Amino acid sequence: MKTRRAFLTSAAVLGAAAVVSAKPFTTNKNMKQPLIHHAIFWLKNPGSVADRDKLVEGVKTLSGISKIKQLYVGTVANTEKRDVVDQSWGVSEIMFFDNLEDQASYQSDPIHQSFVKNYSHLWEKVVVYDAQTV
Repeated sequence: MKTRRAFLTSAAVLGAAAVVSAKPFTTNKNMKQPLIHHAIFWLKNPGSVADRDKLVEGVKTLSGISKIKQLYVGTVANTEKRDVVDQSWGVSEIMFFDNLEDQASYQSDPIHQSFVKNYSHLWEKVVVYDAQTV
């Protein structure tokens, strides 16, 4: 059930996300197993539109990291209320990398480090789902 919920949450967020980067994402011979990095943020002040928008602004700064092939940022979609749909979070990011190494280098990139330093006060919790495509 938990795996299904995580998959459905990821699928719903991807469907509701807005494109931030115009970098094309295509599978090619150099990208045999792209990595998908999905982070979901729960705001400290979940009712604050200003805090949500500030975090969205911060996530969008990550598009400056060259290793990210594509970045989507989303907020909770006003979809049908069902038991399998988690709408308790505030902001989501989905990133695509060519490989595991690029995702690892993203973690130490100065832009990512600056994002954490400047925006982490806005979130209470972050959950990350990293998926290696098959």
